[in-house]
Amino acid sequence: MVQIGYTMMTEQAGPRELVDHLVRAEEAGFDFSVTSDHYFPWLRTQGHSPYAWSVLGAAAQATSRIPLMTYVTCPTFRYHPAVVAQKAATMQLLSQGRFRLGLGSGENLNEHVVGGGWPSVDVRHEMLEEAVEIIRALFKGGHVNHRGTHFDVESARLWDLPDEPPPLGIAVSGEQSCALAGRLADLVIATEPQSGLLEAFDRHGGAGKPRVGQLPVCHDPDRDTAVKRAHAQFRWFGGGWKVNSELPHPDSFESATQYVTPDDVASSIPCGDDPEEFVEAVRPYAEAGFTEIALVQIGGDAQLPYLDWAEKTLLPALRDALG
Repeated sequence: MVQIGYTMMTEQAGPRELVDHLVRAEEAGFDFSVTSDHYFPWLRTQGHSPYAWSVLGAAAQATSRIPLMTYVTCPTFRYHPAVVAQKAATMQLLSQGRFRLGLGSGENLNEHVVGGGWPSVDVRHEMLEEAVEIIRALFKGGHVNHRGTHFDVESARLWDLPDEPPPLGIAVSGEQSCALAGRLADLVIATEPQSGLLEAFDRHGGAGKPRVGQLPVCHDPDRDTAVKRAHAQFRWFGGGWKVNSELPHPDSFESATQYVTPDDVASSIPCGDDPEEFVEAVRPYAEAGFTEIALVQIGGDAQLPYLDWAEKTLLPALRDALG
């Protein structure tokens, strides 16, 4: 059975609102949740970017059932991997085993704030692999010393460890990242319904492991309002990961998407309140082989009406159609 998730999109709501929305998503019956981990919003119109890990801690206390996951954290620039390991272990304890650590090689948008430049994707993958090695070593307990190409760890130890460490997911966008994920991850993460990514993940050791996708949607009883909101806040989404990982600032995304029209956005993001349109947008992910699909409702102020509609209409329609 395909599981349907809810996204706490930190770029479009404040911290208290994000937690309130997740509480309602749990009540509405979503199967799991994911959380973005950003320093900047993609566009100024989104207007927010609180610290995701504080939000996660509050969410763990405010909910009781729904799984939590970073989608995704970069453990190589803003955060040292030893610190990411500590945060993830603490979240697993706070949530009583409901946390998964989603990792990726990062976006310039969020990681440039600590300086040091933005290396090539090959170097970023090297850094991610070394970071995963450090995180897994710390999850095993005991003191960890590491002298690597990109990171040093000096006699680190996690003093509060869960009985079961959080599963590690790795985000993929091409063959190189799929090879990394297949070797090192417990699950794979992607934002496009490309079966080739999952096939590559399987070839490199990922067969049988969970695969989590994500899809933006924009519910509103008035379709024109939904299209307008999606264009204002999410027209960056169609740029693809190779572009989105490189641009350094919300103004860069503003410039890069200046010629994207509302019709362009509506052709790739389901808008309005016709559940069949939403089902047909989700279906390619299920057909590609994704076992979990997290939906992103666009617009911080539009979450609660969407969640009411999802509980009564969308989730039943998706479960009837996808099993």
